[in-house]
Amino acid sequence: MHTESPSHSLDLVDQARRRASDPLPSAFQGVDIPRHGDIINCMHCGLCLPHCPTYTLTGEEKHSPRGRIRLIKTIAEGGLEITPGFVESMHFCLLCRACETACPAGVKYGELAEAARAQIEISGVLRSRKRSILRALLLRGLLTRPRLLRVVARLLWINQWTFQALARRTGLMRLMPRRLRELDALAPRIPGRFTRAMVPETVRPEGKPRCRVGLLQGCLADVVYPELNHDAMQVLRHHGCEVVMPRGQTCCGSLLGHNGELEAARRQARRLIEVFERAEVDWLVITTAGCGSFIREYGHLLSGDPDWAERARALAQRVRDISEILVELGPRVPTVPIHRRLTYHEACHLRHGQGIAEPPRQLLALIPGLEIVELPESSWCCGSAGIYNITNTDDAEQLLERKMKNIVSTGADLIATGNPGCMGQIQHGCRSRGLALDVVHPITLLRESYGLPGPPSGLLGRPRRPLFAQGHGGLGAT
Repeated sequence: MHTESPSHSLDLVDQARRRASDPLPSAFQGVDIPRHGDIINCMHCGLCLPHCPTYTLTGEEKHSPRGRIRLIKTIAEGGLEITPGFVESMHFCLLCRACETACPAGVKYGELAEAARAQIEISGVLRSRKRSILRALLLRGLLTRPRLLRVVARLLWINQWTFQALARRTGLMRLMPRRLRELDALAPRIPGRFTRAMVPETVRPEGKPRCRVGLLQGCLADVVYPELNHDAMQVLRHHGCEVVMPRGQTCCGSLLGHNGELEAARRQARRLIEVFERAEVDWLVITTAGCGSFIREYGHLLSGDPDWAERARALAQRVRDISEILVELGPRVPTVPIHRRLTYHEACHLRHGQGIAEPPRQLLALIPGLEIVELPESSWCCGSAGIYNITNTDDAEQLLERKMKNIVSTGADLIATGNPGCMGQIQHGCRSRGLALDVVHPITLLRESYGLPGPPSGLLGRPRRPLFAQGHGGLGAT
């Protein structure tokens, strides 16, 4: 029997270590290449499989995190080209990152998947004139220009009150093509006022501030759920914070990064870093789980840029979810009862992307009168996943059906979740099923239970009546 010497075994270990750190001769190109060390960290143990929504939909290995990593490795080693099959597998993924929570080896699947999607864009496999125009208009155009986004949102608001309302009342919508009906059902309801009409740039508490925090305005939050920014500003001020929402904010780059536009995402990241550096904040507070998760990874995104790497890491270290910062500050006890039965859905990028599970529950448990029922599979993806419910509508609907069955099983009449995308998806699930359930961000419940005033609504800015509790007070501006 052949027996290897100890020195020979050590040589093999050293070789393995060098292979893990050195790049492979790769079929991939450019800067954003999936890192070899991350690829080989996957032990192929399969513990991620029952946590992967797309694998549970198909049962196919290529639609599991393990299978996708194997495909990435094969392309990196030159054994496979970027094919339509590889593209389909990577874009079928929700990037929910539940596999990262389950993985015992700490594989950074999200970074691998985003790099693989960037390689797909570089390869040109999906290239077409129509697709290029749509991506230029929507991803690199609309999302990077907040003023244009507000103009488009205002047009959508007018459309909702005119053509869409008429089409629904007359039954004309039933005659529209199926795809148009699907998009109409998914379309969020645009409010009459956006963030800047609701809140000042800076608010200060009474007395000496405990800290100065910056508040991320967001894209979807700005034009669809602007009350989140208002409510966050109110509650943070109530906790002794000076709060600034600096002008000049743009998209954080998350949707660009998730869709393979990593260089465009870097441009957005640099702009946002500059904005909050000028604001000189102690913390960057975020109400949108997807944005928070992405900004926390700015250090990785800009690691190859010597002029920005340290600045990116510095901002990333100051990121706090709204629930996280309130728990760190020591939350004040709310006093206004909210007599509702509530269940809590964990947004993927809050639970899996940022590892935040307990702070939202701790805050909700403080609200008097609130009966909280644990949601089965609370961290299972609802199917929103950025723009996944638009690009993969049928698959997203299957995931939403699973989520809605679990919600109904709780008997709750109120659903809380920490991400606007999840809010919109679950609201769609309630509407399409005729369920009279309210979907709300935890910060709104806290604002009402603290007795703080709600945001104005409508074009005329009339005060909005409390949704769940009777409130009072005022928002002091500078």
